[in-house]
Amino acid sequence: MPRGGARAVSGPAPDPRSLRSTKAMDKGGWRTLPAEGREAEPPEWPLTEAAQRELDLWDDLWAKPQAVAWEDMGQELEVALFVRTLAEAERADARVDVKKMVRGYLDSLGLSVAGMNRNRWKIAPAVEEPAEASEAGQEPVRRPSARDRLRVVPSGEGT
Repeated sequence: MPRGGARAVSGPAPDPRSLRSTKAMDKGGWRTLPAEGREAEPPEWPLTEAAQRELDLWDDLWAKPQAVAWEDMGQELEVALFVRTLAEAERADARVDVKKMVRGYLDSLGLSVAGMNRNRWKIAPAVEEPAEASEAGQEPVRRPSARDRLRVVPSGEGT
C-alpha cells in the first residue's frame, strides 16, 4: 500500500455551494447538466454484438444528464465498456473484481455522487414555476447562499 503524500482522489470532494469552490465556479470549473437529460437518440453501439440487457442499459444511460458530457468528450467506448461490465456484474455468479470495476466506472462516468463531485458536474434543478408567479412576472424565490449572508465592514471607521 502506498504511504504518505496526496492521492488523486484524497480529501473531500469539491462542494459547489462552498465559498472556496465559487472561485473555481467563476472560472467555469463546475458544469451544470440539464435535469431532463440527453434527448437525442443513443449513439451506435461501438463494441461487438450486444446482448439485449446491454442494449437496454445503453439506452437508459444515454438518456441521463451525464450523457450530455459524455457526448461532448466522445466517451461512447467508455460507456459501452461500463455497460458490458455492469451486465456481467449483475449475474449471480459475478466475480468480486468485476463488481469493483463497476464501482470505478460509476465514479469516473459521474454516475455516483462522488463521481459527480470529482468531475465538477451538477444537475440543474428541475424547477416548475408556480402559475401565479409566472403570470405576475415575478422572479421565483431563491434560497440565499453563504455569499449572500456576507456584508462589507468598513475598516477602521466608527470603531
